[in-house]
Amino acid sequence: MQYTALLLSLYLLAAAGALASQVVAAEANKNSQTITRAGSQPSVKAPAEYFTGDVLIDPLFPATDSAPFSGAYVTFEPGARSAWHIHPLGQILIVTAGSDWVQQWGGQIEEIRQGDVVWIPPGQKHWHGATPTTSMTHIAIQEQLDGKTADWMEKVTDEQYRR
Repeated sequence: MQYTALLLSLYLLAAAGALASQVVAAEANKNSQTITRAGSQPSVKAPAEYFTGDVLIDPLFPATDSAPFSGAYVTFEPGARSAWHIHPLGQILIVTAGSDWVQQWGGQIEEIRQGDVVWIPPGQKHWHGATPTTSMTHIAIQEQLDGKTADWMEKVTDEQYRR
């Protein structure tokens, strides 16, 4: 299924109503800046279909015609994680709090911490989430291709997560 925005079309659909007037105004006059006030967009719980555990998505900005990438704060409670997935044009993760694990298919789990930046190349199967004992927040930024930012796959098993 399609899922826009560091991970995430469902959250964009939820946020679209809150941002519609700002996006239309910005697109109408590309020389005008747009300010989205903190707290003006609703948080959404990440869909259980693509995540294990409690994950909260706070939208930052949607993709537009002139800027085809989106961003969100994504907060994972201890033990929470994404399913395996790929991004057709890659993804950037910027850890803003806590400890995170990220793993590419066939590779080792890597621990990343506040201030670390991860580039996930296009087409690389991977997952990311909090460690078992620490919550984590990162900013996820991804570009969309043909209207989507991710292709979601199977969930990370407990055995894969505990490796």
